[in-house]
Amino acid sequence: MFLNADILVKIVMAGLALASVVTWTILVAKTIELGLARRSLARALSRTAGAVSLGEAGAALGKHQTVLDRLVAAVVDEMCISPGTSDGMKERAVSRCAEIVKAEGRTARRGMGALATIGAISPFVGLFGTVWGIMNSFIGISKAQTTNLAVVAPGIAEALLATAIGLAAAIPAVIIYNHFARATRCYGDLVQRASGSVMRLLSRDLDRRRDAGMSPLPQAAE
Repeated sequence: MFLNADILVKIVMAGLALASVVTWTILVAKTIELGLARRSLARALSRTAGAVSLGEAGAALGKHQTVLDRLVAAVVDEMCISPGTSDGMKERAVSRCAEIVKAEGRTARRGMGALATIGAISPFVGLFGTVWGIMNSFIGISKAQTTNLAVVAPGIAEALLATAIGLAAAIPAVIIYNHFARATRCYGDLVQRASGSVMRLLSRDLDRRRDAGMSPLPQAAE
């Protein structure tokens, strides 16, 4: 049916098949990406669960590259460059952490726009191919001057194939998009938990510095 279809219908079918390949590629890639990120962050939170200061948290994290490492490094750096125990230090630290959290959220949602687009437009693209194919079939009927089903059925079947491929591309895209929408929300909650943990450590460090009469600042994380 594909080989006998009109050239425009063939292009529509090929485009929908490509969209389906993109959908399944995103499924595999994001499953691995989110799975690794979630496990790495969960382990990092576990390692820093007993930390009572940012210095201890940084030492417990070591050289691992997780969002928690970036949060700790940003807050320690802010403590080093801020004067004394200025009241604005915590606000600036919160601002830097919020930027990191937003950047991590954008990274986690990468590829979901393509899924949303494929899920939304694939049925209409397939329908366009079907309409075009049926239109050609009616033109063929007028030229053949017959309504014999054996004559018109192949062309109509080829046209309907475009709608079928469009649905085959759209339905998985919508399901996978909804799955990753939930997965990214869960990961986002974990990132927020990491940010809250760092803020609590910062608050404790600031309290200790005030009580100790401005003890030396922690070293900035590399």
